[in-house]
Amino acid sequence: MELPTTAAPGVGERADAAADAACHLYDAVAPWRAREPGGWSRTAAEDAAEAIETTAHALARVHPRAEVILAPVHAALADLRRQLALAPPDALTADGLPATPRTVGNPRRTRRARAVTLPEPRPRRSRTTS
Repeated sequence: MELPTTAAPGVGERADAAADAACHLYDAVAPWRAREPGGWSRTAAEDAAEAIETTAHALARVHPRAEVILAPVHAALADLRRQLALAPPDALTADGLPATPRTVGNPRRTRRARAVTLPEPRPRRSRTTS
């Protein structure tokens, strides 16, 4: 399958920006290589894994079999998340494919819903004067 020379509006620019961002991330982490796992925080590692997962989901539309070809990427990232004790990725099927294909909205913005619970208000003590 040969790809066209022109991408859909915004695709080429965003892919180029993602590649540049990945290079900048590598450059930021490179000085820390001597000290394993150096330079990474829990949030940074989770964000980087999610960026790769989301990019793989987007790239899965490039070819009819791309989703199957990219399945090992999702499996490897799921294993990395386990090794780093990060939140798990989207569930995979027995074939190693994402169980719920991302068809609505931006995966990063729609993927997680975080519930915020506020602490119970403390009852006020009544003041008695003596």
